[in-house]
Amino acid sequence: MATYTLAVAGKGGTGKTTICGMLIDWLCKNGKTPVLAVDADANSNLNEVLGVEIEHTLGEIREIIASADKAEVSPIPASMSKKEFMDAKFHTALIEEDDFDMLVMGRTQGKGCYCFVNDLLSAELRKLQGAYKYMIVDNEAGMEHISRGVLPSVNCIILVSDCSRRGIQAVARIAELVKEVDIGVDHAYLIVNRAPGGVLNEGVKEEIEKNGLDLIGVVPHDELVYEYDSEGRPTAKLPDDSPARAAVNKIAEKLFA
Repeated sequence: MATYTLAVAGKGGTGKTTICGMLIDWLCKNGKTPVLAVDADANSNLNEVLGVEIEHTLGEIREIIASADKAEVSPIPASMSKKEFMDAKFHTALIEEDDFDMLVMGRTQGKGCYCFVNDLLSAELRKLQGAYKYMIVDNEAGMEHISRGVLPSVNCIILVSDCSRRGIQAVARIAELVKEVDIGVDHAYLIVNRAPGGVLNEGVKEEIEKNGLDLIGVVPHDELVYEYDSEGRPTAKLPDDSPARAAVNKIAEKLFA
């Protein structure tokens, strides 16, 4: 199966993770499965948006393997190679839900070289990738895991901005980073989030045009998103008649038609 990989990126606080979660939920509700959700943001909270509990992250496994040679007692059994240990541990981090599976990359805390471990992790992800129709990746602005080749190649990237000129300028810099790292993206689109009434003012429109960004949709400000978040409810489960959810559904129809 050829996996279609979509990455969502943007500065913290723009609502990108909520939009990412709603895109995943839309795929599942419309039978476009199987789906693998990957949280590649150092500030991991896609699981909260989706209503999923985390037990292990790939970052934890990476730390164990990277520090094994320096440990007084190696966590890797003498009968196993690092690759075999990675094979065994990798699937403990795979969260299996009814409609989707999820992996959380997690932070790297140590200061050592992770090149070898990242190569192992990349190989495991590529083996896993072929089992899914869609892979949706929630990224930090720097897209570290993609630029370093840990995550598979990306077909489409969604840049999420708030409704301000400075926000558009920030995602324009991310768009330039995408070009610089040359990760072979087929399409890059912009979503502007939390627009009052779902309408962009002329200054924001001008900034989008000036930076050559391809606007695929505008998501209106929605008090229900705030209410769900405040109550600890998964914002990916917003009802279809909420303004934000309705807007993201229309975007999803364009992306995954």
